Amino acid sequence: MLWIPIDRSSDIPLNRQVYQQIREKILNGHLQAGEKLASTRELSAELKVSRNVILDAYDQLLAEGFLLARRGSGTFVSEGAFLTQHDVPFSLHEVDEKKVKNHIISFRSGIPALDLFPRKTWAKLSYQLWNDIESTNFGYDFPEGRLELRQALAHYLLRTRGVNCHPKQIVITSGATQAMTLVSRLLLSPKDIAIMEDPITNDIQTIFKSSGASIYPIPVDEYGIKTALIPENLHPKFVFLTPSHQFPLGGILPIQRRIQLINYARRKNCFLVEDDYDSEFRYEGPPVSSLQGLDPERVLYIGSFSKILSPALRIGYIVLPTHLIEKYRQLKWFTDLHTPSLDQIILARFIKDGYLERHIAKMKKYYKRNRDFLIQCLQTTFSNKVKILGYSTGMHLIAELEDIHFSKELLLKIEQFGVKVYPVEEHSIEKGKYNNRIILGYGHLKKNEIEEGVTRLFQAVYDEIK
Repeated sequence: MLWIPIDRSSDIPLNRQVYQQIREKILNGHLQAGEKLASTRELSAELKVSRNVILDAYDQLLAEGFLLARRGSGTFVSEGAFLTQHDVPFSLHEVDEKKVKNHIISFRSGIPALDLFPRKTWAKLSYQLWNDIESTNFGYDFPEGRLELRQALAHYLLRTRGVNCHPKQIVITSGATQAMTLVSRLLLSPKDIAIMEDPITNDIQTIFKSSGASIYPIPVDEYGIKTALIPENLHPKFVFLTPSHQFPLGGILPIQRRIQLINYARRKNCFLVEDDYDSEFRYEGPPVSSLQGLDPERVLYIGSFSKILSPALRIGYIVLPTHLIEKYRQLKWFTDLHTPSLDQIILARFIKDGYLERHIAKMKKYYKRNRDFLIQCLQTTFSNKVKILGYSTGMHLIAELEDIHFSKELLLKIEQFGVKVYPVEEHSIEKGKYNNRIILGYGHLKKNEIEEGVTRLFQAVYDEIK
């Protein structure tokens, strides 16, 4: 007789529990092809459940091909339903228990406080949209995106970031990743050269390398890319940089270096690609203007709403020099026709009615409190062993620990203590310069998680020191 434990307190219906367990026993080979199962009457009596429960479970297994019914003979396990052991997935119960048992506090950067998404306002605007929208808006749209969103963005970017553009220069994308991917396809070919800050996020390196082009790294310091080190004999297609908040080290590029970059791009007849990924959250000093405002025909400006609002929206944008608009628009059309239209309309109203700037002001205060608390915890816990860098903007900072090498072994040990940190070295192109630095994202964490995470980190590293 089959041994099938029944959990009557579970939210999973009894027939589903019986189905799942028989299915798993067939997949992992505990019930073998040709083996006869107990009759529905026998199994219902054994498990003390209604016969209908067993009938429903057997019917589902028959429909999916796990079982075979032979008239007058009974129900048998079908041929070919066995998976090797390592292919069998964990049950839902096992996965949930594992998550609870091994709760990891992750200091991943770039994740906003998702629980503070402005749901009520978004729902109100969405409700208004669905009541007012004309049926023509349910059709295919233009690859460059909704005009009302591009108009709202042009006004917003000029007012807050000093971006000088016409709405026709903006193309709405499915996040900043798509914007960069299309830049790669537009500007790079095999054997071309792209200059990049070093370190810079590994994902961006991968995007540009996928074109077959060569990446030429330029080191950064506390102010961003070291423009004096850019070779004059190179002829790059573009220089990629994060001038308002260098990722990951946090430097802010001074005007002198910005002008050097503009002059370099003019001499070399190349472009500057500006990723302005979280410059809205600046805590020290006045806002920093965009690089694009210095030369709109040399700078491609990329932004998104993943950090400001939510990655789930998948809405980003790029501001293009005028002579690149049509080619980029065509690439966008070939990629996915257009970014989903209805969320664009809601976002346009969200910006135009002032909700975006109010939300940013609210989140800026929230993230600053988290940042200050993380700094306090690090200084209290690690004392003079920690140096804190890149904390003036964004949702992460850099912790440099004296005499510590964040090797794979140490990172694994830290994770075993229930905390996950991210080494700067993972994002470096030329390796070996940042082994004692880690990225600590704090935007998505609660204060108790920050405090506990820093304590666990210290315990793991301190034990390593001993």
